Amino acid sequence: MHKIISYSEENTKKIANNLAKKLKLGDVIVLSGDLGSGKTKFTEGILSYFKLEKEISSPTFTIVNEHNSKNINIYHFDVYRLAGIDEFYAIGGEEYFSKGICIIEWGEIITDALPDNYLKINFSKDLNDENIRILNFEFHGDTLKERINIENIKC
Repeated sequence: MHKIISYSEENTKKIANNLAKKLKLGDVIVLSGDLGSGKTKFTEGILSYFKLEKEISSPTFTIVNEHNSKNINIYHFDVYRLAGIDEFYAIGGEEYFSKGICIIEWGEIITDALPDNYLKINFSKDLNDENIRILNFEFHGDTLKERINIENIKC
């Protein structure tokens, strides 16, 4: 596991923007953490790299928001409200994995549906400073681990 400290919302978005530079078709990023821990700001940073930052909104009530750039599609899931993994399969969720980059908030709910290779980022708040977030990067499989150097993502 690799840890990055973010000192502000802007810093969180910049870290995500740096990560986005390395993302490719078929990549899956799982974002986990309490409400208000920075998951949506992180997604905003990824979308800004692809010039889609004006489209950000939480998919809480739609399960998935589709963002289309001229180069790649980005699918932003919020699976918090799913009753379980069967509901994810029922909406054809796993079919999105090969169609673009998938960002999945609360992805631990659908762990068994995730592909072999994905990056999970756990967000937590610093108890002493409300602006600081601790981002723990956990690589599953080797594909993303081989392509992404954590030192190049830090700000």
